[in-house]
Amino acid sequence: MSSESRDVTAETAIEIRGLGKCYHMYEKPFHRLLQGFNRRRRYARDFWALRHLHLKIRKGETFGIIGRNGSGKSTLLQMIAGTLTPTEGTVSANGKVAALLELGSGFNPDFTGRENVYLNAAIMGLTRQQVEERLQSILNFADIGAFIDQPVRSYSSGMVVRLAFSVIAHVDADILIVDEALSVGDAFFSQKCMRFLREFQKNGTLLFVSHDAAAVTSLCERAIWLDAGELRLEGDSKAVVEMYMAQQHAKGREALVGESIAVRDAASARGSAVTDEERDCRSALIAENGLATRFTVFHFDPASTGIEFGTGAATIQRVDLFDDELRALAVVQGGEIVRLRLVVEMVADLEGLIFGFYLKDRLGQRLFGDNTLLATAADGPVNGKKGEKLIAEFRFRMPTMPSGSYLFDAAVASGTQDDHTQHHWVHDALEIKASDMTMRHGLVGIPMLDIAILKAQVQ
Repeated sequence: MSSESRDVTAETAIEIRGLGKCYHMYEKPFHRLLQGFNRRRRYARDFWALRHLHLKIRKGETFGIIGRNGSGKSTLLQMIAGTLTPTEGTVSANGKVAALLELGSGFNPDFTGRENVYLNAAIMGLTRQQVEERLQSILNFADIGAFIDQPVRSYSSGMVVRLAFSVIAHVDADILIVDEALSVGDAFFSQKCMRFLREFQKNGTLLFVSHDAAAVTSLCERAIWLDAGELRLEGDSKAVVEMYMAQQHAKGREALVGESIAVRDAASARGSAVTDEERDCRSALIAENGLATRFTVFHFDPASTGIEFGTGAATIQRVDLFDDELRALAVVQGGEIVRLRLVVEMVADLEGLIFGFYLKDRLGQRLFGDNTLLATAADGPVNGKKGEKLIAEFRFRMPTMPSGSYLFDAAVASGTQDDHTQHHWVHDALEIKASDMTMRHGLVGIPMLDIAILKAQVQ
């Protein structure tokens, strides 16, 4: 691996040029021995775990890597970390790299946790004096108690992750690589790690690999999708994750029951399509109503949505937001009753229909959502005949939210909660924009009925 900083500009943290990794696969173990004696005959076949990858990651960027197991994610991270040598191409890194890769990698199972702290920190460039100065902080972060002086082979997987993450959090890395490790620890430790990562983002470069789509869209600005060792898609993390999830759902259903799922990528352009006249009209509505927290509602446009996928046996024709009197909304204030309606046309006869929605923030994090399955269970399954139009309505109190863009996903499926077929899922079907927020903290607010400070009576 090439790691000379001179190959990378000051604005670039990692530059990858034509990177590839090939493994020799032998059908039988003794073929490897025969290959050593007979160079003229080839006993192995080539398996490219990664190939033809070109990538540039900016300094200070948080970058996500997604893909199915075996797609080449871990191979890529190992070459960036320097623990694996490329077969072709180069990797250039600008700064100190610290990596949390496979569970327990870099730990000697016969050493105690304390001994492994010294070993791993030394590998990452810390002197013994620096380790001793930071040791108590490392132990406090890991929080594994007396197990720190027990052999690592006796640790649970969660304890190994705690210790490994605690070490890399204290080595002053410029580039941090985290590969799926946070899925092992408990919820409290995961939150501690996420707080550290968000603080690290302010000055460092973060490479983050996870099957948790919400975590990738929340943390990462850009992302790549690796598929069978090759780059499938690169771009905004939300767009990459949504396309990946749609394709995986399509493949999963096709492999399970042979259903054909079509995926359409139509990038939304509504944000730039708002005219000055519309903007002035909405501003007038806002001023007239005197709202504190306001949501501008953009009407559903089937030709200008996000990614869509499904069998096509049922299609979503309209997605609308109304007030409780079924009046179309142009501006919404958090705290009032609203009705979200999905109009679905049946292209084929279907049984056991399920309608649902999610509301997401601009990063793709799902804030809340619901479906009709449980609500209609008492009346029996919902069926639809070809040519019919069905209306699904969700009535709820709109929460208050920070200023910004929010997007509804709408979907129609058939089956059960655990085993269903998506017939039409539309990402970013309806957009609302909040302005002049009154809430101060969190992702979603609730109507605050009262705030008071009282003095307790001293007894």
